[in-house]
Amino acid sequence: MTHILRTLVLLAAAILVFAGCAELVPLPAPTAPACPACAACPSCATLAPAAEARYQQTSYTTIPGWHNALLAPGVGAFAAGCPRIAQSHLLRRVCDKLLADPPGDERAARQFIEASFSAWAVVSVEGSSEGLITGYYAPVLPGSRTRTERFRHPVYGVPEDLVAVDLDSVHPQLKGLRLRGRLEGQRLTPYWTRAEIESSSQFRAPIVAWVEDPVELFFLQIQGSGRIELASGEQLQLGYADQNGHPYRSLGRYLIQRGELTLEQASMQGIKAWAAAHPRQLRQALDANPSYVFFREMPAAQDGPIGTLGAALTAGYSLAVDPRAVPLGAPVFLATTMPLSPQPLQRLMAAQDTGGAIRGAIRADFFWGTGNAAGTLAGRMRQQGRMWILWPRGEPLPRP
Repeated sequence: MTHILRTLVLLAAAILVFAGCAELVPLPAPTAPACPACAACPSCATLAPAAEARYQQTSYTTIPGWHNALLAPGVGAFAAGCPRIAQSHLLRRVCDKLLADPPGDERAARQFIEASFSAWAVVSVEGSSEGLITGYYAPVLPGSRTRTERFRHPVYGVPEDLVAVDLDSVHPQLKGLRLRGRLEGQRLTPYWTRAEIESSSQFRAPIVAWVEDPVELFFLQIQGSGRIELASGEQLQLGYADQNGHPYRSLGRYLIQRGELTLEQASMQGIKAWAAAHPRQLRQALDANPSYVFFREMPAAQDGPIGTLGAALTAGYSLAVDPRAVPLGAPVFLATTMPLSPQPLQRLMAAQDTGGAIRGAIRADFFWGTGNAAGTLAGRMRQQGRMWILWPRGEPLPRP
């Protein structure tokens, strides 16, 4: 096993050396030297993934919607994540001040934010200040703890044979990278794909619950958390536990490429309607996404699903981001529009979650909440938007 891991680490390092050499220098001050031009890239200073973003200090007066936005709810969401931020983190000083003396009204919240933070516009390496903003939610599915004639589709927990290795435990410069697979004798092989999990009689994993609809289960996996409502009225809260290591592939994109849906039709609602009308083609379409998410049951007392930061998410004020570009825990001001609408959506939020499809400097997922109403908004959201990181005044913005 040690030999396997060393080989994989060396392979991952080599890939990063050649693929990651156009490293960006975040403003205002880099914490590591920039990588040289990547002809052969023999002397790359770091193997860490590129931050994929630049940051430009910005006056609050130039941020669209800043003066009209209510900041207190966003301050509350940020405060909810503070206990999960490490004591050594630069955000912790502001967190401790906020928790010790929380602002009592909107005016106090605005004074606290503007006195404590500088605003930094997020800009892509290509110089763009806009990116894609989508939405997500926590679905509620009818289900059962046992298999019945109605509830026949298992919600799996983490399989015992899933091997997951955080590579920074082997090599610190590979922070943020994880390998997943399974052992066949002394050989580490890729883990089962979605198609193999669904079809193989050899696959084994604990079953957390059973649900009725494979499409709803598929979207539960995409959202990463949700609830199962039992016949008794009790709700099981499920949280993300792990993933099979295969890349996420968009079902909507697959259906567009095959001519089944247009871009305008490829919302969550449109995909569900297509699935209901094409049951014989459904399995093949779902299997086009090899990624598979495993769940764990969460304590029932949680206020909302738990994000990557470890804090409960706040509906309408928590954001999933790419942590290579936006530090988890940081307040973020988002300027976008409502789903399928030109109506401005401009608010202070907290970066508290991540997602398999959330990759890039200006790329975020807006958490709408739990249930069908939130799902309708999330499924329709595919807007352009801009983002500003709020960072403690006087502190250099670090690499996330």
